[in-house]
Amino acid sequence: MSDGQPGILYDAVDGVATITLNKPEKLNAMSVAMDRELNRLVFEINSDDAVRVVILTGAGERAFCAGSDLKDLEGYGTSWQYRNRFDRNLDYAIGIFKIRKPVIAAIHGYCIGGGLEMACASDLRLATTASTFSAGEINWGWHGGSGATQFLTRIVGPGFASELLLTGDRFDAAHADRIGLLNHLYDDREGMLAAARSLAQRIAGHSPIPVEAVKKLVRVAQSSSVEVGLAYENDLFSYEMRSNDAAEGRAAFAEKRAPRFTGD
Repeated sequence: MSDGQPGILYDAVDGVATITLNKPEKLNAMSVAMDRELNRLVFEINSDDAVRVVILTGAGERAFCAGSDLKDLEGYGTSWQYRNRFDRNLDYAIGIFKIRKPVIAAIHGYCIGGGLEMACASDLRLATTASTFSAGEINWGWHGGSGATQFLTRIVGPGFASELLLTGDRFDAAHADRIGLLNHLYDDREGMLAAARSLAQRIAGHSPIPVEAVKKLVRVAQSSSVEVGLAYENDLFSYEMRSNDAAEGRAAFAEKRAPRFTGD
């Protein structure tokens, strides 16, 4: 595994990239340097056709991510520059949201503030029973500014989202699972990571064309009418059915073998 900027580890093997937040002594809280490196990796991942799925996780036994390193916030610049950080590719949760390939958040320990926003910006969320969650910014005089109100509402619904955002209460993995925040819950970190890798490899084995299309269409379904979504779905479906991968899939089905997808 190769190091990027301090705090971020990255590797890509057999179609699966892994981003590891690597400041366990600070609960993997995100510094400005880590933010810049993560957004650089987003561009690299989106430009690399060999990467088909991404796993996002945190190093150590205590945290997935505890949000931003509050001692480092001055590094974002003035209030206006901070407000425009999305356009400057300098927001780690929005960076995760911009990844075109499916992202699996593998959560162990604290998943708080911006860490929760990164998890919610991912497509699938796996966690251990030792994980705890919080959108606790309201306790300190602000609300989450990188998708907390938007992502949570779409995932768990307005009632649960409002309760979590307005109270700032910490909640355990069982509650996160119960309200629909998690896809799967595991007893220990190693089992969870193994499951994340297995799931990523299964997805990476599919043709990347419909995989990326599904990610896009799920987002369309969250933000448009069903009529618009159906039209968009049909456009992408019609394109896919004339692709080389679809022809390979039909041939593999007829020949009773596994398909060999190339992304064409």
